[in-house]
Amino acid sequence: MSHPAAEVCLTTPYSARPGQKGGTLIAEDVVSLVEHERRLADPDLYRPARCGHCGRARPYAHDFRERVLRGDSEPAVEQIRRYLCPSCSAVWQVLPAFLARHLHRRWMVVQAVTAGADVVATSGSERRVRVPARTTRRWVQRLLASAARLTQVLAVVGGELVEVLGRVGTACTRAELVEGLAAAGVVAPSRKLEQIAGWVHRLMPGIRLM
Repeated sequence: MSHPAAEVCLTTPYSARPGQKGGTLIAEDVVSLVEHERRLADPDLYRPARCGHCGRARPYAHDFRERVLRGDSEPAVEQIRRYLCPSCSAVWQVLPAFLARHLHRRWMVVQAVTAGADVVATSGSERRVRVPARTTRRWVQRLLASAARLTQVLAVVGGELVEVLGRVGTACTRAELVEGLAAAGVVAPSRKLEQIAGWVHRLMPGIRLM
């Protein structure tokens, strides 16, 4: 069975964008607000080892950007640290793993909404969250789109992951891919969207789960 193709914005890597220098890096080990705030206080803790564009070591701590998060009981603002490469002028922002790139929400909110819509299985830890109906429809549509591009990206990891991907199949939806990896114990059920999104972006910067 064929599934709708994913939107272009979800499948375009940075390398396909002419003039792309900087972008977003995801700190996959930062899963709590406490750790995020600790790293914000010291510019070295989030600093990339090298510029992802030209390879120069230790980009400069540049500034902070505020990100307004929606979907909680009240809007929250998180600071995001950015770094500047003095060699090529690329600017890199570093997101903690719990923030969803481009969605302006925490992954826990996204997972709660999509579990509530019966697109992904509940882990039992989700809480009731309200988001606009059109936002829910957009997220559902994306998770029901083809995961072919994502399986190609993840397959480069090799080993056990390739075996799991083989069982899930390349003709699956993104939701089926998520559930297949969770069922195999490859990702934590309570953080499955967050973890897969981080892996995909690391392996091919710019590619998105949602």
